Amino acid sequence: MIDIRSATSADAASLAELRWEFRTSRLPPAETHDVFVRRCAPWMRRELTNATSWRAWVAVSNKAIVGQVWLNTVHKIPNPVAELETHGYISNLYVKPSERGGVGTRLLDAVLKWSQANGVDRVILWPSARSVTLYLRHGFSHGGDVMELNVSNRR
Repeated sequence: MIDIRSATSADAASLAELRWEFRTSRLPPAETHDVFVRRCAPWMRRELTNATSWRAWVAVSNKAIVGQVWLNTVHKIPNPVAELETHGYISNLYVKPSERGGVGTRLLDAVLKWSQANGVDRVILWPSARSVTLYLRHGFSHGGDVMELNVSNRR
């Protein structure tokens, strides 16, 4: 049985390990495992302690964290018209390969339920090619009205 719950600061080391696994499965690392985890875990611990803009949910099986998803809330400038004033950015939806088969859907459902309950207007993300169908099944549009500029490539 896999449980989905909100992440806490005590989960930071496990979440940093999953982040390493997720990202290095797609691209070669630019730093060693230990250096990355020492850098990432404190960031995650701080963000989960403050919970001002970042929050996360975890999938837990037999007391081990086997999946995660993160949400960053971006507050808009106050608006005098009937529009919600918060956007959400989903990142790092990852489930260990051995635990896949609906767990990612349950993590995404938790983020979307929280977003609806907390006045989030729109949620954006940058999907991997493999995950596009998951997001389409949840009602995301692909190529809607969001524009993006990769500033790091602009020279």
